[in-house]
Amino acid sequence: MNTKELGSRPTGFRPLRMLGIAIVWLVLTLLTLWAVAALYVDFRVSWLRVPITVVYVLAIVVVLFKVKRRLWAAVLCLAGFCIVLTWWLSLKPSNDGDWQADASRTASVDIDGDKVTIHNLRNCHYITEKDYTDCWSDRTVYLSQLRYIDLFFTTWGPKYIGHPILSFQFGDNDHIAFSIEARYKVGQSYSAILGFFRQYELVFITADERDVIRLRTNYRKDEQVFMYRTTVSADRAREVFLIYANYLNKLRDHPEWYNAVTRNCTTTLDSQIAEDVKNPQPWNYQLLLNGTLDELLYNRGRLVTGGLPFPELKQREHINDAGKAADDSPDWSALIRAGRVGF
Repeated sequence: MNTKELGSRPTGFRPLRMLGIAIVWLVLTLLTLWAVAALYVDFRVSWLRVPITVVYVLAIVVVLFKVKRRLWAAVLCLAGFCIVLTWWLSLKPSNDGDWQADASRTASVDIDGDKVTIHNLRNCHYITEKDYTDCWSDRTVYLSQLRYIDLFFTTWGPKYIGHPILSFQFGDNDHIAFSIEARYKVGQSYSAILGFFRQYELVFITADERDVIRLRTNYRKDEQVFMYRTTVSADRAREVFLIYANYLNKLRDHPEWYNAVTRNCTTTLDSQIAEDVKNPQPWNYQLLLNGTLDELLYNRGRLVTGGLPFPELKQREHINDAGKAADDSPDWSALIRAGRVGF
């Protein structure tokens, strides 16, 4: 065997090397696209967004065409991404802002033994979806009277998008609902694309059902609402309520960014709640693409079913008509539950 044969590379080495290089450049391309989008969306001086984005793009182009050694070109592209990422991570959320009226206050909770006082509970009097008054009040409830957790699940068309709202029942008919949402400033509205960047703070809307659920059944167009009783015991319900209460107080002192993946209506507390609910089950893509979250919970035994198959249960638990019929009755929560499975 000659020296040339000893130094030869395996036949399959070249294709693997080319595949590896292709993967590296694909990753760098995606990182560069994210950096460009982050600069354009999140740079705080609005008139500088376009110029600074253009400068970054031109710098990357110069690197790609002028740096002959591909390794150094890749390193410089990665360095550019790291610089943008460092700046982006330095952006801090705040509770100070020109907030829309229905998110102008953040709730907080005082716990004194059994007694729980919720400050800035939202209970708007609605005239239209965007026209409302008398939103804020305090309410006192008692942990020993917490009986059930109910799940409200809303959809509005796209198959893989939904919004869960948990409601805690105290006594016979006192319900406190939590809706985890993006907090909007005046002029903002939700964008799935902007939700991946640092455009919205995170807010836990803490509200009476006649506000946060009736808003969706009676005033918003094309939003369908389904209500399910969960199988969570009263003891577990108290633990889950305290998780929400503690997070509320945390956000009051340490605001966080909303994120369409890591800090949204489903994923913000999923891992914490899973640890405190009996028989936790593994993560599932339906927790992220959550338009079928209610079906996932049905399959996991988290919902009272009355022995019904899921399609029939879901049809029975659709509450839009009942919400409209109850209108602004003080017994709204009781009326929408009449005749439902598990209530």
